[in-house]
Amino acid sequence: MQDDLFGDAAPQPPAKSLANAAPRVPSASSAGQNAAKVRPAPTVQAWCELARQLPAQLRFGVSTWSYPGWEGLVWDGVYDASTLSKNGLDAYHRHPLLRTVCVDRTFWRPLTASQYAAYAGQVDDDFRFVVKCPASITDAQIRSAEGKGREPNPGFLEPSLAIEHFVQPTLQGLGAKLGVLVFQLSPLPWSLLSRPMLVLDRLDRMLVAVRQALHAHASVIVAVEVRDPELLGKALVDTLKAHGATFCLGLHAKMPPIEEQLPMLRALWPGPLVCRWNLNRIFGAYGYADAQKKHDPFNAILSEDPHTRAVLARTIRGITGAGQPAYVTISNDAEGCAPLSIQKLAQAVVA
Repeated sequence: MQDDLFGDAAPQPPAKSLANAAPRVPSASSAGQNAAKVRPAPTVQAWCELARQLPAQLRFGVSTWSYPGWEGLVWDGVYDASTLSKNGLDAYHRHPLLRTVCVDRTFWRPLTASQYAAYAGQVDDDFRFVVKCPASITDAQIRSAEGKGREPNPGFLEPSLAIEHFVQPTLQGLGAKLGVLVFQLSPLPWSLLSRPMLVLDRLDRMLVAVRQALHAHASVIVAVEVRDPELLGKALVDTLKAHGATFCLGLHAKMPPIEEQLPMLRALWPGPLVCRWNLNRIFGAYGYADAQKKHDPFNAILSEDPHTRAVLARTIRGITGAGQPAYVTISNDAEGCAPLSIQKLAQAVVA
């Protein structure tokens, strides 16, 4: 059954479909005071029928929405990045295929509850946010501006910091619109990677506190993403399972390809899917700058990855077909244009 569930055989049909639902295009009155500043592209209406065919449990989204190059795909015209960053979320969430977004900026600096509330005010009640925990909590090292580790981070996986600077502000600001909390562990120094149980013990203590803080918010998914393949295995599975957390598929060259990460989800079954497709493997583990240079202005698929798309589509069908939720966010660095990647992936899911 588990092999079938993750795409090794014929997929199960979705447990629930949007086939009979009205298109999810919110009215301007639900969008807040900035609705007139950024408008959705008229072409998004063409994707309503495809959206109806997707499993109700599935939410697609991007990792950042402030790209002027999405003119005609998401936006109705040319807007600068600053305007889109402040006011583009309202237009973004009107796209029928975009039912979530990954807030990546929180990785670099914690946000306040009021900042989260401003995001929540731009979207309708069906929308959900995926939010990354600040690196000040999930990075074992304090890094230089160039990203090199300078010294150990005393706040690494510290429970009180995770609650105060991440869990509580997201809950207060986003409320019922909070979907997933992602704890992405940055690449570990050898001093810790050679002692994985020390890391997992810290993770265990933090997840205890996170679960206590979420006791009244059972629908919020807690996902842990790692950047070191050496951590994949039973010990990590046991730690996640003990606290009802899931493993986040991180699709980029620093980690094994998707099919080699799926055993983690099988070991945690039944459970949700949280996937972040961040970088095409052709650019290597640290090729984000090369991907940005090739893909700018991010309005076309220039680095197509049909293999990852096909495996991910089968995985989505299996997991949502068993009634579990699925959150899949995609970066422009995956194929060149996140909205077009989502359209192709959606078509593969319903094919």
